[in-house]
Amino acid sequence: MTTLPDRTALGSLRKRPTPRIQTERLVLRAPRLEDAKTIATLLDDRRIAENTLRIPYPYGIADAQAFIAGANVNSSETVFLITKRDATVLGACGVAERPAAPPEIGYWLAVPFWGKGYATEAARAMIDYAFDHLGYEVLHAGARVTNAASRRVLEKCGFQWTGVGLYRIRSLAASAPFDRFRLERGPWAAARGARRGNSEGRS
Repeated sequence: MTTLPDRTALGSLRKRPTPRIQTERLVLRAPRLEDAKTIATLLDDRRIAENTLRIPYPYGIADAQAFIAGANVNSSETVFLITKRDATVLGACGVAERPAAPPEIGYWLAVPFWGKGYATEAARAMIDYAFDHLGYEVLHAGARVTNAASRRVLEKCGFQWTGVGLYRIRSLAASAPFDRFRLERGPWAAARGARRGNSEGRS
């Protein structure tokens, strides 16, 4: 998982329409209030919190409600819940604009679903959306240097390593180094075309 922004301010702001995206195995959709209990159960895991910046630990129902209330309330951030086609919730992903820097993607996946390719599949769908529908030219991402699995996800998506930065992790109340990555629209589009060509060639 990477540094998915975690909106924690409750409020009565109107939700912005968020698309529903389907992939081969997954559905990406906006989080809903009825998801709060499930999200709280999945995220109450130190292994997830310690690999993200803003997710607290322990993580309770109030944290989940705050996350949902703050998701998709303005045009600078888009948040999706990652589910299977049968509606099983696996995690979340999103893309957020940052001051004086390119937008950044992030994601987390519940531990039982690690190592099955779901994070890469969801990240690719979200990157398509960020470039094709939001019109971004460049995306940034980060992964804790000890999180080899998340780095592999970003590398499989075409992100290029740009260096290491020190970031404060909320659940640890301490800072840790994160690998930083960058992806441009042009190389992504070329790689996507190659993947589709290979897929058609095998069909």
